[in-house]
Amino acid sequence: MQQKSKEGEIFPVDIEVARMSELVKGMLEDESGDDEDTTEIPLPSVKAAVLKKVIEFCSHYKSEPMTEIKKPVIFTVTDVAKHVQKWYADFINVEKVLLFELIVAADDMDIKPLLDLATLSISDMIKGKTPEERRKFFNVKDDCPPEEENKRREES
Repeated sequence: MQQKSKEGEIFPVDIEVARMSELVKGMLEDESGDDEDTTEIPLPSVKAAVLKKVIEFCSHYKSEPMTEIKKPVIFTVTDVAKHVQKWYADFINVEKVLLFELIVAADDMDIKPLLDLATLSISDMIKGKTPEERRKFFNVKDDCPPEEENKRREES
C-alpha cells in the first residue's frame, strides 16, 4: 500500500506497518475488497518529511515494540532513555519544530505509541522550567497584567 503526504509525495508502506495508525486502519477497512497493494491513503495534513519519520517509527515498532511508558511519568532523571529503549530515545531527539509536527501527525493519524513518546520528550524538555520559560518554549504570549504577574510570583 501507499501513503500520500500533504505535498503529494508517495511512500510505499507495509500494510501491517500502516495499520499501526488507527486512522489508516479504519480507511483500509472502509475500502475492504480493494487490493491493499494498490491502495493509496491520502494524508493531507502530514508533510512528507514528517510522514517519513512516522513510517520509520512504525516500521521499527513492528520489529521492536517500544517499552510502554508508565503514567504518570516521574522525572527523577531527565532522560527519555530511562523510559524507553535507546533507538526510540535517539529517534525522538529532533528539532522542536519537527517534534511538534510529529505530535500533530501522531494525534491526527491516531498512533498512540508515537504520541506517547513525543509528548514524553516535550515533558522532559519543559521539566524544571519557570512559567516564563515555558511560555517562551511554547511561544505563548503572556497577556497577564503586570500587577497580576507580580502577585503570582509572590505566591510561588
